[in-house]
Amino acid sequence: MDPTTTAIGTWSGGRFMHFGEPLQDERLTALLTPGGGIDTVITADVYGSGEADLALGRSLLGVNREDYCLIGAVGHDFYSGARDGAKGFPRFTDPSLRGEEGYADYIRMATERSLERCGVDSFDLLLLHNPDRTGYSSPAVWAGMQAVREAGLTRLLGVAPGPANGFTLDLIDCLERFSAQIDWAMIILNPLEPWPGELVLAAAAAHDVSLIARVVDYGGIFHGDVRPGHRFAEYDHRKFRPEGWVQAGGEKLELMRPYAERHGLTMLQLACAWVLAQPAVRCVAPTLIQESGPGARPIEQKRAELAALDPGVALSAEELDAIRTIGENAGSMALKGASLEHEGSARSDRWALDDELRSVAGRWGIDPERDLLKLVA
Repeated sequence: MDPTTTAIGTWSGGRFMHFGEPLQDERLTALLTPGGGIDTVITADVYGSGEADLALGRSLLGVNREDYCLIGAVGHDFYSGARDGAKGFPRFTDPSLRGEEGYADYIRMATERSLERCGVDSFDLLLLHNPDRTGYSSPAVWAGMQAVREAGLTRLLGVAPGPANGFTLDLIDCLERFSAQIDWAMIILNPLEPWPGELVLAAAAAHDVSLIARVVDYGGIFHGDVRPGHRFAEYDHRKFRPEGWVQAGGEKLELMRPYAERHGLTMLQLACAWVLAQPAVRCVAPTLIQESGPGARPIEQKRAELAALDPGVALSAEELDAIRTIGENAGSMALKGASLEHEGSARSDRWALDDELRSVAGRWGIDPERDLLKLVA
């Protein structure tokens, strides 16, 4: 099965990525079990250092393999690399771990181990997870990805930039270099965060690469139970967002609400419909979050809401533009990946903008000074 319109990832439920309250085993298993309108499930081997794979494996027990799409992701070396605090584990392409001659062996090993934990023989789609500059540009990396496909461990290949927003020119460069191998890519995109994800849409469509959109819920705002004064747990990832984002997001949400009511949609469904109307986007994977507090909606209700999404809902061009205008966020954050603001040696998630990537920008009508810089408040 190819990825379907809606998907759920193992970053949902609060157990392996810190968004909201962590679910206990029974609720998490039910949340991740494919079916009931959501037939695509996504995992990444580094989440919980393999524990997310195991949890998903429990959810897949007894489900016919032909009845769901399974997406995996490899890229962080938690086998031999040392965790660097909040920065996490190094990418497998870190030169302190191995040279390019070892890339294919690592990809094969990591893929096989992830499949073993999930309890299946192959992925439908395997993503290169959070690559560094080498991952985006190295033929040896993509030869290794192709090798696992030829070995029957996956049918489709893709790339998932992250973990934060950005990597715009890097992703386009990767598609230009390796579109013969790449079937899918994952980006961050939602009506309150159209920038910078929208800058890669034309390139994806031109290279016949389908897109999965994550963070469609905008940190839970579109679920309706994150409001001003919301208390986030100490380690909740959303505490990294800028001060005032909940208040501002809620105000914009209310401006979008009439469009949802016009089509009989919930606000999450409106966000999904807007994203799915964008070029090349074929799948939405919002984060499903169990918030804390007496006003929190059950996560099961949020799953049912996503599952009930009607992919046939069509927003008009005028509605799409109006929602985009409300959500305008260009220049609202410093971006990861190739950056004019980066100085010094390359890091795993940020590096200098070189002439090669400037050429990429020029081919797609992107002006880095205009389109990729954080605006001064």
